[in-house]
Amino acid sequence: DLINNQNQLLSYLDSEISDAIAHDFRQFGVVIRSNEEIDHLETHDDCVILHLKSGKKIKSDAILWSNGRSGNTEGLNLECLGLTANSRGQLKVDDTYCTEVENIYAAGDVIGWPSLASAAYDQGRCAAAFMVGDRDAEPVSSVPTGIYTIPEISCIGKTEQELTDAKVPYEVGQAFFKHLARAQIIGERSGVLKILFHRETLEILGIHCYGNHASEIIHIGQAVMKCNATLEYFVNTTFNYPTMAEAYRVAALNGLNRVL
Repeated sequence: DLINNQNQLLSYLDSEISDAIAHDFRQFGVVIRSNEEIDHLETHDDCVILHLKSGKKIKSDAILWSNGRSGNTEGLNLECLGLTANSRGQLKVDDTYCTEVENIYAAGDVIGWPSLASAAYDQGRCAAAFMVGDRDAEPVSSVPTGIYTIPEISCIGKTEQELTDAKVPYEVGQAFFKHLARAQIIGERSGVLKILFHRETLEILGIHCYGNHASEIIHIGQAVMKCNATLEYFVNTTFNYPTMAEAYRVAALNGLNRVL
């Protein structure tokens, strides 16, 4: 059983991607219980019993509690420096990674988002540059999400919900892995690549990928977004065949068919 206190799994993701992972979890035999909260835990020699606030009881061999990452600041005696961490042990920093104390900088999990090793490396490099007066250093802003579930999830940029709330005229291009020759060859039938783009300018606003190797596939889209290229890049670029990268061209053509 998977107990979730929200109405969908990984609610910060694009809703279609969240629905896809929930569907596959159920195919694996996972029972997802949404909008549930834990009341208390009862332990026995041969099992544990989880009591939910709704009155349900769940018996299991073991329980795994997942509650995100916290900064490892406990025991550093930050108070003597004039710093106070929040309930997750995280510090507030500005755009230069400087804390509320002028000459103290922080990076990585200790400052919260995105709490990824790859981003922490770049944050530390930027913080060091700012320390020595290099004001041209570029703070970490656009970071791809990598979730190593089975299959993987990876995304960068805006979600459909965010674009809808902001009233941005966007369109969607999709490529389902089951339609790609490479995916058929290697037996990867589950998965999808979504490209969100501006309906008028064709600017790429977000890329969402669900399926094996998603954390690798996402970096093609990340590079194209960084270069401010439009959807036309994928349409006019020749991709090796058969490859998973071809999903970008398939999704781009799918999206263009919706606006032309």
